[in-house]
Amino acid sequence: MKKIILSLVLIPIAGIAGFHNSIGYSSTLVEVRGGEWPISLERSISYSDDTTYSLLFRDQQIIQDVVMDTIAFPNLAQLKYLEKALTALKKGTNGDIARFRDYSINRADIKRNGTWYVLHHREWGVTNFEQQQADILIVAIRKL
Repeated sequence: MKKIILSLVLIPIAGIAGFHNSIGYSSTLVEVRGGEWPISLERSISYSDDTTYSLLFRDQQIIQDVVMDTIAFPNLAQLKYLEKALTALKKGTNGDIARFRDYSINRADIKRNGTWYVLHHREWGVTNFEQQQADILIVAIRKL
């Protein structure tokens, strides 16, 4: 009888110990653009000391609601590819595209507005940003 009561007490406690947040700490590295159409770069450190990075942005295809989309980078090396792509596109010409498995970036030169980039996340989210905002991302990633 004591074993049954003891097991009924210990099983829920042992089960609760297994449920914890896998993200230990998350911080915003840089807010590229604020306001109504935000873009930010975040770093998350898990309890097992794994560091991941995320590019968060508001999907510009959906105007009626606020739909945030996230491109996840499992490590710093994958994030560096984003920096290299933005650097290469900066030196490129109108219509250049950098394609990756989960996202692509298109360069679009506009006469009056300068250089813009269109970020497509798979088949879901789309956002655009100016060269100045791309430079903010490049500098932030290089500092890591």
